[in-house]
Amino acid sequence: MSRRDEILKVAESRVRTGGYNNVSHREIANEVGIKSASVHYHFKTKEDLGAELAHQYTDAFLHALGEPGDIINQGENPVARYIELFRSALIKDQKMCLCGLLGAESDCLPDKVRFEIKRFFELNIEWVKQSYVLLSPDEASHARTRAIKLISILEGALMMSKAMDDIELFDLATLELAD
Repeated sequence: MSRRDEILKVAESRVRTGGYNNVSHREIANEVGIKSASVHYHFKTKEDLGAELAHQYTDAFLHALGEPGDIINQGENPVARYIELFRSALIKDQKMCLCGLLGAESDCLPDKVRFEIKRFFELNIEWVKQSYVLLSPDEASHARTRAIKLISILEGALMMSKAMDDIELFDLATLELAD
């Protein structure tokens, strides 16, 4: 893992557990075991770091999903896979969705970071919308609305399950959403 990747990994963990204000070049440097100047070498500002973090998180999230058509061709439901990716973040990582967490803080975030959070949600809405269109072509006119509802429920279910330390709440909130 490169030094840059180490910095991003530490920053992601810090943001996903405490929000944007839980990140500073100095604290990341201490955790990685380097000087603060080394963090600044890779990311001049906290805004640059936050924007890159959200950008990479989005790309990794979508990569982990794959293409909706390919998922259907494998005999699986892409919406079920989408829900499961959120669930695994809660169970395996025991953390919130990075962009969901940052989205809740968006009023006080720098423009570059807000741009990347918006990108996450736009691309996710499109991915879920595509999935619904492929699964039910006759209901394509409602696919975007359904996608927005699904993502909203998942983000809220993550937050509530995390706050109450109860995975069953996530499962109850998402029950039958992939049907």
